[in-house]
Amino acid sequence: MSEEAEIERAGFVERTIVRHRGGASPASLVSIPATDHVAEEIPVALVFNGISHAVMMATPRDLEAFAHGFALTEGIVSSAAAIFDCEVFLRLDSAEVAMTIAQEDFVRLKDKRRALTGRSGCGVCGIDSLEMLDLQPAPMPPSSIHIDLPAALARASHGLREHQALMQATGGVHAAAWCAPDGAILYAFEDIGRHNGLDKLIGHLALNGIDMRRGFVFLSSRGSYELARKAARMQIPLLATISAPSSLAISIASQAGMKLVGFCRQDAFVDYTPGITL
Repeated sequence: MSEEAEIERAGFVERTIVRHRGGASPASLVSIPATDHVAEEIPVALVFNGISHAVMMATPRDLEAFAHGFALTEGIVSSAAAIFDCEVFLRLDSAEVAMTIAQEDFVRLKDKRRALTGRSGCGVCGIDSLEMLDLQPAPMPPSSIHIDLPAALARASHGLREHQALMQATGGVHAAAWCAPDGAILYAFEDIGRHNGLDKLIGHLALNGIDMRRGFVFLSSRGSYELARKAARMQIPLLATISAPSSLAISIASQAGMKLVGFCRQDAFVDYTPGITL
């Protein structure tokens, strides 16, 4: 790591603000100068075998886990074992994560980049071909765990807040939590981007050799197709979100055989894949 990487990052910065509070009329408005904690957001360059592949806007914490998760959930590497080295260069206003990956994965990545050269469509992440979106996940093997959905989701919903220190400080980040089958939260990661938070979580699980088929993910966000695709690629049996999923997220989950639930509360949830059992 660079010397700058030794700077401890809390994930938020202090900014001078003015709080305005009052009643029904401007004359009753009270202005109070103060300082506030604001979620940090910086560009993070992800470099594979010396070639910059993507620049993501992210909260500069847990960047090694983030890079590992991104490489796995985007299908850049076939497994965590294909990542040989990872070095984080953290600066005041930007960061770079340099990874060394297996040659066969790097060749595939270069072929994909070559296919994008010269395209003018603004699509998804530079992709303007439907075939390149990879929206058809392979079916998962049958789940090897049983989850009592009402009890597990109630426990996860109740416990998430205590794992959201950055959210409590700033009010501006998402959380991705890894839960045991009974809903106990074992790990949680926060980021200004919901997909970044999931990548950090998955990267941590991969780095620690945790079987992602033996628990579920609970997200403090809506269920977008990106999140569903990332979870399906890692064969996570259940994806639960606090808000609603999109139609494409439901389609991806259904194709993969992954249970998808939304609007999760301590006393309620909505099952968007009722035909899939755990």
